[in-house]
Amino acid sequence: MVQTELVALEQVERVILILRGHKVLLDRDLSALYGVTTSNLNKAVDRNIERFPEDFMLQLTQEEYQNLIFHFGTSSWGGTRKPPRAFTEQGVAMLSSVLRSPRAVQVNIEIMRAFVRLRQMLLANAELARKLAALEKKCDARYRSVVEAIHELGRPPALPKRPIGFAKK
Repeated sequence: MVQTELVALEQVERVILILRGHKVLLDRDLSALYGVTTSNLNKAVDRNIERFPEDFMLQLTQEEYQNLIFHFGTSSWGGTRKPPRAFTEQGVAMLSSVLRSPRAVQVNIEIMRAFVRLRQMLLANAELARKLAALEKKCDARYRSVVEAIHELGRPPALPKRPIGFAKK
């Protein structure tokens, strides 16, 4: 029996954020993808906290949390009361050892695919930027004589060496 896709790749890509230079997923987004409550996800993490060092999981600062609330338009009386946790790619991979349901395994696979696809897109953009810079250098060298001729036309003419007009003898 072929298992249907539980989570669309695009759905995962939409919730990946950049925080402190890391690509992360928030605990609330992960819990929605895994089909568990945010509270239960965080309880599982708390029971296995040694598996989540700083480079696997970040706790948002109060300022980051306020910016997030402002960005998403969350009301002041609704939602979570404490700053959420943000999981890096390695932290999401570690979640697969903490959350062991079949759904969690399948969702983790899709999340890893989303991170790989994002990394490939970034590399493609870097390659495109490199090629564009090389093309600009190449074009600059090829058209240098044309640019110099245009600059030459824009300069005022040199003064004649002998005066114009009639000279007295």
